[in-house]
Amino acid sequence: MKKTFNPPSVRRPFGNYNHGLLVPPGASLLVTSGQLGIALDDSIPSDITSQAELCFEAIKAILKEVDMSFADVIRISGFVTKREDFPAYMAVRDRYTLEPKPVSTLIIVGGFTRPEFLVEVEVTAAKVM
Repeated sequence: MKKTFNPPSVRRPFGNYNHGLLVPPGASLLVTSGQLGIALDDSIPSDITSQAELCFEAIKAILKEVDMSFADVIRISGFVTKREDFPAYMAVRDRYTLEPKPVSTLIIVGGFTRPEFLVEVEVTAAKVM
């Protein structure tokens, strides 16, 4: 069972995440590469919401391959190219994450490998098998 940490001496989280999660001994660990908003047919939606959904759907498929789900995600790192895309990205992230909420980082970056990419997401998951 994962234990969450939000000490009273630290400002409460800005959104739906926790400051810390402790994973029990013996848990299997999965680390993903950053997933981009690109479909199987190589199409890239022009909006942040659709790209973020593709990122999280790719992560969902990776988790499923190892018999995990978003309930096992302990850390999410999101990268967006525009500050104004934060709310849309976070709305998608919040739809996919489950309790206990993972720790989360969101960073503005100058760009990705192709200029049409607006978001990239990577996760770490842990599960006692």
